Amino acid sequence: MEHFIVSARKYRPVRFKDVVGQQAITNTLQNAIENNHLAQALLFTGPRGVGKTTCARILAKQINQDGTQKEDEDFAFNIFELDAASNNSVDDIRNLIDQVRIPPQVGNYKVYIIDEVHMLSSAAFNAFLKTLEEPPKHAIFILATTEKHKIIPTILSRCQIFDFRRITVNDIKGHLAEVAKAENIEASDDALHVIAQKADGALRDALSIFDRVVSFSGKTLTREAVTENLNVLDYTYYFEITDLLLRNDIPNVLLAYNAILSKGFDGHHFIMGLASHFRDLLVCKNQETIALLEVGEQVKTMYFEQSQKTTHKFLVAGIELANNCDLKYKSSRNQRLLVELCLLQLASLTFVDEKKTLVGT
Repeated sequence: MEHFIVSARKYRPVRFKDVVGQQAITNTLQNAIENNHLAQALLFTGPRGVGKTTCARILAKQINQDGTQKEDEDFAFNIFELDAASNNSVDDIRNLIDQVRIPPQVGNYKVYIIDEVHMLSSAAFNAFLKTLEEPPKHAIFILATTEKHKIIPTILSRCQIFDFRRITVNDIKGHLAEVAKAENIEASDDALHVIAQKADGALRDALSIFDRVVSFSGKTLTREAVTENLNVLDYTYYFEITDLLLRNDIPNVLLAYNAILSKGFDGHHFIMGLASHFRDLLVCKNQETIALLEVGEQVKTMYFEQSQKTTHKFLVAGIELANNCDLKYKSSRNQRLLVELCLLQLASLTFVDEKKTLVGT
């Protein structure tokens, strides 16, 4: 059996221009290197899977290049990675400080990447302060963390801070399309969009999900296959439920919800999704805010068409009812009844409005 390399490793960027969704940071780092204006202590902070360690490795490689090396030279001997989650004691930091004093044998810089730096103990942080403030000329420290608020201010004040942002759905979808093309996989736009949404801003998660779905469905990715494999509630359910609510069709609304539960979906997940669906319909009612809708063009048309059938009043009331149900869900002793009651109230919104109109006339 041929050795399989996961996409997150196989397609890890090797140049700053290949990094997805962090253009402001990569441009700043590139300019700092070119203008010899790079700080010796950097803090990369942001959610998981957005490129912090990748940028640290690219930076370590670029500052050691002088044009005489081979293009694939990775300067492995110049890069030291320490996982602070499992090496968080004072002794671990002292060992690091002892290594820092030794100049590099190849290249100009030794780069120390300390991952999950917020996990260092208070004593370890204090032992690290002096070295971080006045490191040798050949040393660059790159600290990476997902929880900046846990790092003591004396460390923060000694670092140049780069805040990595969550990657947008469209950026993730675009990158997945490139990976699919490179792997000769036929993937529909909607299928990639579902994966990008499921990843929640983390490109590494998106690539892991992509590998999993490919293992399930082979060389052709469809929206149906992706939603089935990921156990995601397809948006078609919400369009159908909303149509039934607008027609005040309570029996079929309850039957549709029962069908959703019978497929193994969670009631809490359903009601949160319904609130998001109403929000997306509300966004579609105004041309200025339609850009906030992160879906494919085909689905955007479906949202726009259904939004024309609804009123602003119905959507605002619907979001409020669904949100209240969401807040009460975990503490409820009869969660199914809670959601069904919410659906009954939603189905009655337009009926009540019609009754009031008739009385008024």
